[in-house]
Amino acid sequence: MERKKVESFEDLRVWQKGIELVKCIYLITKEGELSRDFGLKDQLRRASVSIPTNIAEGFERYSRKEYVNFLNIAKGSAGEVRSLLRVALEIGYLEQQTYLHLYNQALNLSRMLSNQIQSINQSPK
Repeated sequence: MERKKVESFEDLRVWQKGIELVKCIYLITKEGELSRDFGLKDQLRRASVSIPTNIAEGFERYSRKEYVNFLNIAKGSAGEVRSLLRVALEIGYLEQQTYLHLYNQALNLSRMLSNQIQSINQSPK
């Protein structure tokens, strides 16, 4: 299988997966009790949006060091999303199945970010 050349952040699979997670988070937070908990809803939305946004911002920078820094920030936001999802589960805002689906999306994103960070750090300067 031939890999498409990455010419913009929109070509990055990790960015695309980040956008998918944002979409799922926005859909789930516009219904039920979670939609009325403005603090948790907004924090969850902001943390999820931060993932693809930081990937994009880092990609647009001219230095690899800055790019890796933004990927690390995105990875931190993926952890924040997982923590907030757990809070939503524990207080009864999310069903177990929904929680697991979103949690796994965020976890996979975190792993993809780790792989990308390692790849950049190990590649010749």
